[in-house]
This record gives sequence, C-alpha cells and structure tokens, in this order.
Amino acid sequence: MFRISLETLLVLGGLGNLVIALSSLALPKLLGWREELAPLRPLTRNLFWTYAGYTFGIHIWFATLSIAAAKPLAEGSLLARYVTGFIARSWAVRLIGQFAWYDRTVREERLLFRVGEGAYVALFAALTLIYGAAATVRLWS
Repeated sequence: MFRISLETLLVLGGLGNLVIALSSLALPKLLGWREELAPLRPLTRNLFWTYAGYTFGIHIWFATLSIAAAKPLAEGSLLARYVTGFIARSWAVRLIGQFAWYDRTVREERLLFRVGEGAYVALFAALTLIYGAAATVRLWS
C-alpha cells in the first residue's frame, strides 16, 4: 500500500500555500478591485490593500516555513504542534468563511469563478487536514 509521510504532506501543503498566494495576485484584476474600491475613502482603500498584502505575506510565509522546515514540523515538538495548529486553524476559518460570510454570487458570472472556487475550497480543506494532522498526530502516538 502507498504511504505518504507527514513531512511530504507538509511540503505539499507548502506548495498549496504557494499556489494560493500566487493565484491571489490575479484577483484584483479578475474581481475589479480598483473600480470597486474607488468610491471608498483613501484610508479605507489603503487599509484594504494593506490587509491584502498581509494576507499574501502570510501565505508566502506558510509556504516557506512548510517547505523549508517540513522535517522539524513533522517531528511534532510542542512548538511544531502550535505552529501547525495555528496554520490549520487559519485554513479552517477560511474554509468556513467561504460559505458563512463571503458573497458567492460572483461565481455565477463566469465558469472560471466556479472552477476557481471549487479548487480553492478543495485546497482550503486539504490544508486544514494536512496541518491539523501535523498538529495532532503526535498526540495519538
């Protein structure tokens, strides 16, 4: 039977984070952020772009950490469990948010949006499971 190590899963999780970060660079154009944000006050608009930048940076950091430190994260020290638990919680909240508070009507506009949402949701779920496993696997062994 084919078995995949937790270390390999964490590297794949890192690559998943990288895919999300890089694909998010297309969102401002695809969703017309410049036009949508134009009516906002400058401070509000700047805060939005700042938060978008923070989110991008966090995804890049999750990717870098997961790829560069997959082995120590998989070994399950207390710090590794806290880090992977935090990442798991982040993706779980994002997954819940996709259905709880995001306006999903935009997905009806284009096939690309429906396919993109499906891919994102699958990846959010996979990342939640990968990092959740890394955070808890040593608790059960």
